[in-house]
Amino acid sequence: MTTETLPVLPLRDIVVFPQMIVPLFVGREKSVRALEAVMQGDKRIFLLSQLNPAEDDPGEKDLYDIGSIAHVLQLLRLPDGTVKVLVEGRQRARVQRFREDGDHLTATITPMEDVNADTDEARALSRAFVAQFEQYVRLNKKVAPEVTVAVGQITDLSSWRIRSRRTCR
Repeated sequence: MTTETLPVLPLRDIVVFPQMIVPLFVGREKSVRALEAVMQGDKRIFLLSQLNPAEDDPGEKDLYDIGSIAHVLQLLRLPDGTVKVLVEGRQRARVQRFREDGDHLTATITPMEDVNADTDEARALSRAFVAQFEQYVRLNKKVAPEVTVAVGQITDLSSWRIRSRRTCR
């Protein structure tokens, strides 16, 4: 089992899956310093969602233990001090341990192998999920209908499988 250590970028209200390309606006000092660190190296960062999006200084207990290794495609510093960063999720990974690395959080992680999702059961679950999601979008006027189209076009079902000991809280 191989491990590696990467800077952590805690995320509020979003989960980045492998193959997703997402723009993020980053304003917290620790997060900006983590991005600066990755820009000096191979531009890889570990994206972890927060358990509580209202937490301003998330630590180990405030983050899920499964996230995505991502590659920073583009970074732009905005006049107000925030940073707009474009990231691409590459592979899921599980946290083994966290460490404060001076001015930002790092995690030693173990990459997770993709599962074989090309089964009848997975395809049936996918269709059921898309149908439920379409119903949710019809009821919730805050979600753009185009999102339903995008979800319905996902063909790599392996990225849909997420398990975490913290998910069931």
